[in-house]
Amino acid sequence: MSEIRVTLPDGSVHTVAGGTRPIDVAQSISPRLGDAALVARVDGKLFDLTRPLDSDATVEILTAKNPEALEVTRHSTAHLLAAAVLELFPGTRLGIGPPTEAGFFYDFERSQPFSSEELEALERKMWELQAQDLKFERVLTNKEEGLAKYRAAGETMKVELIEEKADPIFTEYTLGPNFIDFCRGPHVPSTSKLKAFKLLSVAGAYWKGDEHNQQLQRIYGTAFFNKKELEDHLKQLEEARKRDHRKLGKELDLFSIQELAGPGLIFFHPKGGIVRKQLEDWMRDQYLKRGYSLVYTPHVARYDLWKTSGHANYYSKDMFSRMELDDAEYQLKPMNCPFHILIFADRMHSYRELPVRLGELGTVYRYERSGVLHGLLRVRGFTQDDAHIFCTPDQAEDEVANCLQFAIDVLKTFGFEKYEAELSTWDGGASGKYDGTPEEWELAENALRKASDRLNLAVKVIPDEAAFYGPKIDMKLFDAIGRKWQLSTVQFDFTLPRRFNLEYIAEDGKKHRPIMVHRALFGSVERFFGILLEHYAGAYPLWLAPVQAVVMAITDRQGEYARGVAAQLTAAGLRVNLDDRSEKINLKIREAQLQQVPYMLVVGDREAQNGQVSVRHRRNGDLGALSVDEFLANALHEVHMRTI
Repeated sequence: MSEIRVTLPDGSVHTVAGGTRPIDVAQSISPRLGDAALVARVDGKLFDLTRPLDSDATVEILTAKNPEALEVTRHSTAHLLAAAVLELFPGTRLGIGPPTEAGFFYDFERSQPFSSEELEALERKMWELQAQDLKFERVLTNKEEGLAKYRAAGETMKVELIEEKADPIFTEYTLGPNFIDFCRGPHVPSTSKLKAFKLLSVAGAYWKGDEHNQQLQRIYGTAFFNKKELEDHLKQLEEARKRDHRKLGKELDLFSIQELAGPGLIFFHPKGGIVRKQLEDWMRDQYLKRGYSLVYTPHVARYDLWKTSGHANYYSKDMFSRMELDDAEYQLKPMNCPFHILIFADRMHSYRELPVRLGELGTVYRYERSGVLHGLLRVRGFTQDDAHIFCTPDQAEDEVANCLQFAIDVLKTFGFEKYEAELSTWDGGASGKYDGTPEEWELAENALRKASDRLNLAVKVIPDEAAFYGPKIDMKLFDAIGRKWQLSTVQFDFTLPRRFNLEYIAEDGKKHRPIMVHRALFGSVERFFGILLEHYAGAYPLWLAPVQAVVMAITDRQGEYARGVAAQLTAAGLRVNLDDRSEKINLKIREAQLQQVPYMLVVGDREAQNGQVSVRHRRNGDLGALSVDEFLANALHEVHMRTI
């Protein structure tokens, strides 16, 4: 057999026999590495450890130290789940079972819903199969033969996937003698490598996410390299359940979703309205301080506008149905950008006027499928803190740097100290799927890189993940329990200025096309509201709290004094409630704490005589007696400083 050359990450080159497997390479380096190996990276692509090498290659052995190995582990655990389902519930049809950022899921078509008892039985069966050290075997299959096999088995979803995605010779993976699945892989070598997993829940899903397709059952699970990591994750999930913004929104009377009005449409209640007002007021004030002009645009426009912008072609499936009116078809807006472009284009601008920064808290409407709607985080009507910047090429880097600094300031103002950034770039034009010239892409990507360098912002480059119309930087925050959330985006756009033929008069007296930058920092007010609610577990800092203090009379005798204190604090600008009910003071305190009110001001005879309030904090307990003026000064300072 011919020999091949294997290059390792340290640069060393080993000559081995053709057909040598990555696991053999790992064991030749050290038995310990062979035991720890989970998957390989061969010439930059993930590769089964047991798949033979047939040509010279660079080879890296991945272990539990590598994030990619966790993704493969979770994918393999999804296959283990599917094998357990077919053993316990023969006749169940298989959908897809990918890894996710938090674990994995697998979709099944079964006439009976999976019960909680059946979920427990499935997990037990998975551990039985795991103990058998079943091998994940890669099999090459002829497409026509594979289609015939799956059709005969009634696996209609697999048939559809193979027809759409499979090569003439495609891969399947077996797991033991009774399970085989169409899959690109790779997988860990055997079930003994799957050491820590847990099934979590069952939910409804539609095939391919389309509500017009058959309804499936999606079993969610998670997997880690070891039991401690799994236990830590399960504790985080329990904490996340306590912080669920849908649960807290109801308990604190902040918002609701009304069945009669329709899913994905948010009703902010009075207390939620106060929190939202603080968010929006802060953002609008920042717009004005940072040189943005505030604009307001309609919620609907003629469909012709969306033809010009390209949304009619590229985004139609995510738009609400058109409305037929007397003069034309109209469309609820899914984006604000074409409206801001129309404002910019309403008159010719000189280079001396640029940059033009147009900002709006504009409500948009997108037809999200019912299966993906999720409280405030995935909705059909939402308000974006949207801004569009029209500038010269020379101004682009400064504008991007300003946007990134603005994004960082948003995070720190609202109590997020840990965050990361990702730069999504194009593929160099290889695929032809990106708009714009190489020169435009170079300008945009360099502006994003240089701007992030100026701010000492570490940016992870994600190749071939840009939007078709330009590169972008995404800011992702980590909340109080370590979860990562997508938030701010700074996005270049080559397409819309061209589609709308935007121009300005340059210094040379000629017309030039401006650079356009999209920028959203909250992402959407609704989503940011939900993230904040979970981050603070409902206990908003004083400046955001819908009710900042409750004045409580111990008995009816202090009612008049309590009303006077409440009136004084309200007149000074605090949001204050009065609780002068004829109830025990401990009950009043408990109810205020359950509503996460920051301060409880208790007044009895002594406080009334001395012009004081006895101050209790929702977390720190009794803070002692203060004069009303002292408490007011402290509270107003806390609000002014936006203390977290």
